[in-house]
Amino acid sequence: MLSRYQPQTQQLLHYAVNACLAPLCSLHLVAVTTVEGIGSVARRLHPVQERIAKSHGSQCGFCTPGIVMSMYALLRNNPTPKMANVEEAFQGNLCRCTGYRPILEGYKTFTVDGGCCGGKGRNGCCMTNGNGTLQGSKDNPEEATSLYNTADFEPYDPTQEVIFPPELMNLSKGQRSSRSLCFYGERTTWLQPGSLDELLLLKWKHPGARLVVGNTEVGIEVKFKDMVYPVILAPGFIPELNAVIHTDDGIVFGAACTLSHMGAVLREAVQHLPPHQTEVFQAILEQLRWFAGQQIRNVAAVGGNIMTASPISDLNPVFMAAGCKLTVMDKDGSREVKMDDSFFTGYRKTAVKPQEILISIHIPFSKKCQFISAFKQSPRREDDISTVTAAMSAIFSPGTDIVKDLKLSYGGMAPVTVLAKKTANRLLGRKWGKELLQEACSSLAEEMSLDASAPGGMVTYRRTLTLSLFYKFYLTVLQKLRSQGLSVEEVSSECLSATEIYHPETPSSIQVYQAMPEGQNQDDMVGHPIMHLSALKQATGEAVYCDDVPLYENELYLALITSTKAHARILSVDVSVAERCHGVVCCLFASDVPGSNITGVRQDETVFADGQVTCVGHIIGAVVADSQLHAQRASKAVKIQYEELKPVVTIQEAIITQSFYEPIRTIQNGDLEAGFKQADHILEGEIHIGGQEHFYLETNVTLAVPREDDGEMELFISSQSPSESQSFVAKALGVPANRVLVRVKRMGGGFGGKESRTTMLSTVVAVAANKLKRPVRCMLDRDEDMLITGGRHPFYGKYKVGFLQSGKVVALDVAFYSNAGNSMDLSQAIMERALFHMENSYRIPNVRGQGFLCRTNLPSNTAFRGFGGPQGMMVAENWITDVAHSLGRSPEEVRQLNLYLEGESTPYNQILHGLTLDRCWDECLSRSEYEQRRAAADLFNRQNRWTKRGLAIVPTKFGISFTATFLNQAGALVHIYTDGSVLLSHGGTEMGQGLHTKMIQVASKVLGIPCSKIYISETSTNTVANTSPTAASASSDLNGAAIQNACETLLKRLERYKTKDPKGSWEDWVKAAYFDRVNLSANGFYKTPDLGYNFDTNSGRAFNYYSYGVACSEVEIDCLTGAHKNLSTTIVMDVGHSLNPAIDIGQVEGGFMQGLGLFTLEELHYSPQGALLTRGPGSYKIPAFGDIPTQLTVSLLRDAPNDKAIFASKAVGEPPLFLAASVFYAIKDAIRAARAESGITGPFRLDSPASAERIRSACCDQFTKLCPPAKPGSFTPWSVRV
Repeated sequence: MLSRYQPQTQQLLHYAVNACLAPLCSLHLVAVTTVEGIGSVARRLHPVQERIAKSHGSQCGFCTPGIVMSMYALLRNNPTPKMANVEEAFQGNLCRCTGYRPILEGYKTFTVDGGCCGGKGRNGCCMTNGNGTLQGSKDNPEEATSLYNTADFEPYDPTQEVIFPPELMNLSKGQRSSRSLCFYGERTTWLQPGSLDELLLLKWKHPGARLVVGNTEVGIEVKFKDMVYPVILAPGFIPELNAVIHTDDGIVFGAACTLSHMGAVLREAVQHLPPHQTEVFQAILEQLRWFAGQQIRNVAAVGGNIMTASPISDLNPVFMAAGCKLTVMDKDGSREVKMDDSFFTGYRKTAVKPQEILISIHIPFSKKCQFISAFKQSPRREDDISTVTAAMSAIFSPGTDIVKDLKLSYGGMAPVTVLAKKTANRLLGRKWGKELLQEACSSLAEEMSLDASAPGGMVTYRRTLTLSLFYKFYLTVLQKLRSQGLSVEEVSSECLSATEIYHPETPSSIQVYQAMPEGQNQDDMVGHPIMHLSALKQATGEAVYCDDVPLYENELYLALITSTKAHARILSVDVSVAERCHGVVCCLFASDVPGSNITGVRQDETVFADGQVTCVGHIIGAVVADSQLHAQRASKAVKIQYEELKPVVTIQEAIITQSFYEPIRTIQNGDLEAGFKQADHILEGEIHIGGQEHFYLETNVTLAVPREDDGEMELFISSQSPSESQSFVAKALGVPANRVLVRVKRMGGGFGGKESRTTMLSTVVAVAANKLKRPVRCMLDRDEDMLITGGRHPFYGKYKVGFLQSGKVVALDVAFYSNAGNSMDLSQAIMERALFHMENSYRIPNVRGQGFLCRTNLPSNTAFRGFGGPQGMMVAENWITDVAHSLGRSPEEVRQLNLYLEGESTPYNQILHGLTLDRCWDECLSRSEYEQRRAAADLFNRQNRWTKRGLAIVPTKFGISFTATFLNQAGALVHIYTDGSVLLSHGGTEMGQGLHTKMIQVASKVLGIPCSKIYISETSTNTVANTSPTAASASSDLNGAAIQNACETLLKRLERYKTKDPKGSWEDWVKAAYFDRVNLSANGFYKTPDLGYNFDTNSGRAFNYYSYGVACSEVEIDCLTGAHKNLSTTIVMDVGHSLNPAIDIGQVEGGFMQGLGLFTLEELHYSPQGALLTRGPGSYKIPAFGDIPTQLTVSLLRDAPNDKAIFASKAVGEPPLFLAASVFYAIKDAIRAARAESGITGPFRLDSPASAERIRSACCDQFTKLCPPAKPGSFTPWSVRV
């Protein structure tokens, strides 16, 4: 948080910013407050820190400090915020673990609407909603509904906050603020002029200098586009550029005014001025609501937004449509420039001359007969760049509906913001009615054409949006003309929803779990919702992640040299310029690997590329330097010459060229031919499921520290597989594994992405440290991590399904094709799991599934939460939906008819015991009030043409065990010290899923001592050897059982001392045993019994047991834009007897939200040449706070013990993710209703993710017909579906 004193208002301003974009030079006279500065575990926690931890809002904890500071900054400005203020404050924050619900719920307690609901809560009393004490539900004493007790929270006292430094206050009030400053860097000079005259002289002297206020554009250019600006001018302190002047015809804003400040001024004006004067202001405010996030709006200047001249600017179309005037100035004087179609002269170019400076913008009042609307359509509503943005202004002749002036301004339709002048001119003098609408649409379709290869892709969608948005404007203006008493056509009630402006509702939620039986031992914490044991440290910023390990004295930094070609021979590598760069120590290539350069899970990869590259991002070498900046700069200076070879990029290309890895797996059961003969109907279909980036908040990081001369190496790694990292590093260094120690304290998220791909970086860093005999560190930037590490496998599923008239499926033939990338990695096991889940939860007597691994020139795809299961089940849900649509039945009816029953057998001949699918299904139907919702949605759809609602209820059955049998083992080491404290080590790693917390609960129960006596320090290869990766959702089962085994061994040794001294304490027994020379250390071991499936014979147990769940979701889609709202989701999950309901519900919600991203939002775009185009949060969108369902209910099934795992619990990490498919199929249900309006029925193809683009194009109507797509093959697309 930054705080500065404003002499003009004599007030303090506190605001949250993005630390990575805030230049140190810009902080003159600013107080900086970090998360460590507001509280600590040792000293005292701030209530903001305490509440996020105790309400279970911190899992991996990597995002927690940012969220804490966003909330803290809000409270410093407004100690009693509304919930809407909290939601707005978090627009620029992301979390990949929690699913956001617990964060909002914890912070609701600070708000004016966050106290007691007085029994009027939407879902019953707030006491059942996380705001009460830990208690059972009144209706059912076996159900508990709150996960924490708000009475435990420290009260918030705003008077006790850190004060603004008096010294800074005095300097700010004095002359210091107007003094000019100069900072000199290696390549840049930062000049902060003290006056406008000085600024104008400097700009005359340095016409190429960039002006920087918020650094939100230049910061990105310097970091990611390798731009170098020798001179930067910082005009942020110049009074004239910060002035706001109210005039007779509008408001003038200084060009350095921040967007937050402009918004506040315009909101004030809207409240006090007559409505007809504020149309322009309201249009700007509508765009500001969704402009980036609060942290960006706090620092980004309006002048910067204009001068950046982005073709997808949110505000420039409004400024153009409103005819705003700009004042520009140089040292010789000023001139006025109108923002019209001549202002933007080319891509990111304006009519402002190099030596001129934008001083201010005049935003006019609207006129009596003027109507203005602004629109923004983007993949995600919050903090996202526009696909198309528009502003439209219509002025009518007084007292008529005749168009006097019309401006239609669009962003995202050309290299500049454009005015549709031809269309506007055609409509002048016309009456505002149906004929005008038809003329406008056909004219816009012609005028707003886009080249089929245009950057950004989505060409047909963007063209359709220009018409859809005009139609929304047309209806809005009709309504306003009628409200003025004009006899224009009435907007029919079914079209009204197209004119509504989106306002989010504050989410509400319910969590239900098994109440603890009365009389349970007080120290037995198993089954209690206890807080993640690192949560408090995470909330204060004191939790240590890999890159927080303090710098070693002689430490160096490494940067990777990666391929820019997808498939090529390396002809030459020129490092001469790189080696001359400042701070460079050396460059490393394949010849520098002392051991074996061969690496990878299947030994089909190399540490460094050797003669050939097989993907963009393939590691060719590395540069080691004295700092991150110098290493990265030098790595970009390496020149590589290639001889390009033809790449295979997509699944379809792999199918054509037959580029597959062996083996091709098949599971077959029953008689397929007979099954299809028995069927009344047969249908065929296909679906493509896009990949997914892990987007763990902490990117891959390794610190390698060489120890003694005999090859000893210590590595700190953010990895789910310490043993695999140890083994790969040892092989690369040519030393035995016993010389390599790998240590993992905690990870800032993993999700499978740190199971096998972390070794790419750790081996390279270890080779560098070994060569230089100095510690070497590397933490990948987000764009590097996304480029090289791979993600979830894209899948293409093709199926033929036979079914009876009743809807019963009798035969299925399905083929899966996955895009494996340039190496095998874990692709075979992932495909096997997809095949094991090809029927999801449905009994099919005659079935065949085949799995093809496509060998392509993409970075190797890898493990990701669900591990192929979600893709296999997604194809199943697609064909079951098709069956229902072809029969004209509801998909729910067909799903229920085909559900597995107890004792039935899977296609791989495993009999299902302890099946709870039916219980989950029935509870989900009743909790979600499915029948009432369905009736209400049908009524809504009859009453609304352009907004449709959809529902879907989807089951999941997820097999628990590693499919590679040998991995189903775990070890533990338990030490009891003489003071009675216990140190626990096990093979699992902590990545936010609460594994260490659960393991301490298990040890506490077995040993019969409080959790406070037990500690886990880290996971390391020298305490527990040969560990399996923390993956497959099985870590609690495996490591819990190993810990139980070790603890029981120790209890046996202590038994005689307990018998001798029954009234003694734990400490007494431990001391007695120690003095009797009894070993107080024990290692434990566990292997899952009776596992081992054989593909050749289709026999053997593939899984130890199954986790079941059912989710019902309701959505609302905007048929004109493709945007959708998640209205409600009800999840019923069988997790056995939960070890920790708070952690398990956190896993259910977090997994669900990750699935929501997979199926509705997250899209990876690759160029036809195989280069990843979406390399960061700017272009790749994960779900944000605003994407959670407005009503979310999570119920853990009661009375469902599981005899196959520790303390009757079940695995929970991966199974819930697929339940987000209920949102996808609810969207499909809504689209079906939209298509019916156009007379289209029957099955239709909708690929995943159900993005706004796909939703819009599936809702066929008169607008989509005007914008037909270009013929495939007639152009080179910007991106291809891999």
